[in-house]
Amino acid sequence: MATTLRNPDARLLADAHRFSEELNGLVRVVQFRDRDRACCFDVSVTQCHALQVVADEGPLTINDLAARLYLDKSTASRVAGGLETKGYVVRTGDLRDGRIVRLEATDRGRALRRRIQDGLATDYAELLSDFDPEVRAAVTRLLGRLAVSFARHVEASGGSCAVVR
Repeated sequence: MATTLRNPDARLLADAHRFSEELNGLVRVVQFRDRDRACCFDVSVTQCHALQVVADEGPLTINDLAARLYLDKSTASRVAGGLETKGYVVRTGDLRDGRIVRLEATDRGRALRRRIQDGLATDYAELLSDFDPEVRAAVTRLLGRLAVSFARHVEASGGSCAVVR
């Protein structure tokens, strides 16, 4: 668990305010772009994220999926149900414990995941083409570190709502 910073200095606070504004702007743009792109593939943005997680990490329980997506269990179940109805995931019983149900991507789901990822990579290649390779690598490392740092501040126990600490 991350510690709470006590009495941050004025410069750090000013940097944090600017960071917040820039990050919020980026998140808004990406959310709208992702929404429009996902709709082209007959899935919602949340379903797109769920399919990515199940295809990349599956088979997963609903609780696992909820934790990975920072959703409550009932929302994750509805998202998975929509993907199942569309034929992108299937629910399978656990071989060791028949009470446990796991989500697994179908061939159709994995193919959709690849199409979406390939489209994103093409889009991002265009966006990144103006940057030197060293800058692209540094930005990618920074985004990874930010994702880890942000995740440390969110309680996602799989089944309860994600709570920012």
